[in-house]
Amino acid sequence: MFPIMETIKKPLKKLSSAKGVTAKSKAAATTATTSTLPKKERWPSAVMARGYTQIPSILLWGQGKLGLKPDEFNVLLQLISHWWTRDQNPHPSKETIARRMNKDPRTIQRHLTTLEDAGFIKRVKRFKMHKGQDSNGYDLRGLIKKLKEIAPDFEKTTDQNRRRRAKVESK
Repeated sequence: MFPIMETIKKPLKKLSSAKGVTAKSKAAATTATTSTLPKKERWPSAVMARGYTQIPSILLWGQGKLGLKPDEFNVLLQLISHWWTRDQNPHPSKETIARRMNKDPRTIQRHLTTLEDAGFIKRVKRFKMHKGQDSNGYDLRGLIKKLKEIAPDFEKTTDQNRRRRAKVESK
């Protein structure tokens, strides 16, 4: 069992044995316990040893709204995983992405073309000094622009869900 599961279960066992504990207070304790756990307790250290990638939730929630097919979405995630600094475009090779996704490099090239045609990315040619072309860089400003455009839709949904939860909790 992962350490996180033990961490979550311990407070609940204590709560359920206490006198006068309501279902509402149990739910509040569960939310408080699970939402305040540090990253290192959510994922085992063996999983986190290679780092993590920050992905905006709106990208995950908006995949369908953005019209991204699963493999296109995965290619975007692969690009984002190489975006280490704001000022430098990610530049994984097609071969690296293909190996990670268990696809042919030509398939990845087609997905990159689709993403570029749809305005999610822009390929930026990179060159090694005196050695010719290097792997392309990928400008993700198009993706950011599209996410900003759909953000209000999710803000509305978030507000509706917040009101629903408040209504249920007040009963």
